[in-house]
Amino acid sequence: MPTDFVFSRKPIRIERGDDVYLYAEDGTQYLDVGASYACVPVGHGHPDVVEAVQSQVADLTFVQGSYPTTARDDLYESLAAVAPPGLDNVWLCNSGTEANEAALKFARSATGGEKIVATKRGFHGRTMGALSATWKPKYRQPFEPLLADVEFVDYGDGEAMREAVDDDTAAVILEPVQGEGGVNPGTVEFLSAAREATGDHDAALVFDEVQTGLGRTGTFWACEAAGVVPDVVTTAKGLANGLPMGATLCADWVAEDAGPHGSTFSGGPAVSAAAATTLDVLVTADLPGNAADVGDYLVDRLSDLPVRDVRGEGLLVGVEVGRQANRVLRDLALEHQILALPAGRTVVRLLPPLTMRREHADAVADAIEATLQVSEA
Repeated sequence: MPTDFVFSRKPIRIERGDDVYLYAEDGTQYLDVGASYACVPVGHGHPDVVEAVQSQVADLTFVQGSYPTTARDDLYESLAAVAPPGLDNVWLCNSGTEANEAALKFARSATGGEKIVATKRGFHGRTMGALSATWKPKYRQPFEPLLADVEFVDYGDGEAMREAVDDDTAAVILEPVQGEGGVNPGTVEFLSAAREATGDHDAALVFDEVQTGLGRTGTFWACEAAGVVPDVVTTAKGLANGLPMGATLCADWVAEDAGPHGSTFSGGPAVSAAAATTLDVLVTADLPGNAADVGDYLVDRLSDLPVRDVRGEGLLVGVEVGRQANRVLRDLALEHQILALPAGRTVVRLLPPLTMRREHADAVADAIEATLQVSEA
C-alpha cells in the first residue's frame, strides 16, 4: 500500500473527532491533548465552524485573493478586532511557516536590512527562509546552505539580544513561549530587551505566535501578558480550527513597504469562513479565560508528580520527564488513551483544545502519574 514518505504512520487510525476527543476506526475514544498540534482550539467538529464551512462551500468554495468576498472581509475585520494594538494590517496564507516566511520578507523589504536574529531552540517552520531562523540542526543540515545572515542567541539572554541586533538587522523573530524547543516561557525582561534593541536599530520585532496565539496561553496573544507589542505577529495552527490558514499581522510602517508577495490560496472563502467563526467562538466563549483557569489547575496537578519540571502558560504545558519522554507518550496513548506530543527528547507537551475542562486535566495528570509509576516498578 503506497504511503506518505515524510510522515511515519502511528498505530491508531483516526476516524472522527468530537470536542476534546478523537475516535479510532475501532471505536476507541482518545483524549486529544496535543496530537493535533494546537490546531483545534474550539474543539473537534465545533458545530458553528462546521455550519459556517458548509454554508460557504455551498455558495463559493474559492476565488483568488484580488477579488473581494464577504467571507474574507469578515475575517479581516475579526482579526483586526483581536490583533495587538496597531497590528491591523493582515496578510492571509495557509500555514505558520508561510506566515513566518512572509514576516521575514516584509521586514527585509521595509527596513532594507539583511540580518535576521533568532533564538536557540526556536522553531519557525520548514520553508527555506523560516527554516533558516529555526535553530535545531537536524531540521537545517539536510537543506543547507540556507540564508547566510542569521544569528542565533540564547533564549532568555537579553544582553546577548542587545549585542546581536545592529543597524543591518532586518528582524528579530522569536516565540513568546518556545514550543518545539521544550516549552520555555520568555520573561518580560527578555521580550522587552528584544523590543528595545529592535527599536534602537529600526528593525522589526516579529513574534511568532503560531502556537502561542489565539488564547492558548491564557490571553489572546502571549505577548499581552508581557506588555510588549511587536511590529509583526504571525498566527496559524488553530486559526481556522483545523483547516489550513495562517496570517501575518503588521504595523503600518511594515505594511507600507512590504514588497511584492502573494499566494494563490490566500484567504480562500471556505477557510476564511472557518477562521472568522473560530475567532468569534474564542471571544464569545472566553476560551482564553478557560485556558488560563484549566491550565493553572493542570500545572498544579502535574507539579505534585515526581517529574523534573512543569512549565508553560495556559494550555501550553511542558512536563520534563527526562529521557523516558517517548515511552511516556507511548504508554499514554496505548494504555490510557491520551494523545500528547514531545517537545524535544525529554519533555511531554500538552496542547489540548481550549475547551478542556478540569476533569480532563485530572485524567491527564492521573495517567502521567501511572506511566511514571510503571517506570519505577
